[in-house]
Amino acid sequence: MKKMLTGLMAAVAVAGMGVCAAEAPAKDAVKTEAAAKEEAKAVWLNNYSEAVKQAKESGKPILVDFTGSDWCGWCIKLDKEVFSKPAFAEYAAAHLILLKVDFPQKTVLPKEVAEQNDIMAKAYDVEGFPTIVLIKADGEELARTGYQAGGAEKYVKHLEKLLKKAEKEAAKPAAKK
Repeated sequence: MKKMLTGLMAAVAVAGMGVCAAEAPAKDAVKTEAAAKEEAKAVWLNNYSEAVKQAKESGKPILVDFTGSDWCGWCIKLDKEVFSKPAFAEYAAAHLILLKVDFPQKTVLPKEVAEQNDIMAKAYDVEGFPTIVLIKADGEELARTGYQAGGAEKYVKHLEKLLKKAEKEAAKPAAKK
């Protein structure tokens, strides 16, 4: 609302100076590619408790990325080809809470984060990187995956398929599970 009011006030001021009001806002509305990429970045948490809190409030599942961000080739490739792309960021903003559980070699994590990450890796039986685990707010695992070739759009479809399958499994009567 504030942006709309600011834009309206600018248009009125431009029109008062004898310039076509329709042209000025159009120039301001054009985003540079860099600005668009910045806006589309996915927001990753590194605190499990915060991720759980947000998942409970939103009803969204948590995508946990167990990664070696500064040494694992496949992790770096997944980040470059998928997680850093606008298509993934847009999907994640609408459908997921993102939690990065990192095991870097060149960066020293705060002690609390490193301890939390070790506990999570053991709890989810992570044996390699990258491991992507989709969980509910209560910690129940819904699905597990890793690197998938094909880019962000294909990865989003892959995640949607995993979540639909988990939803169908959860809907089955307990006796059939």
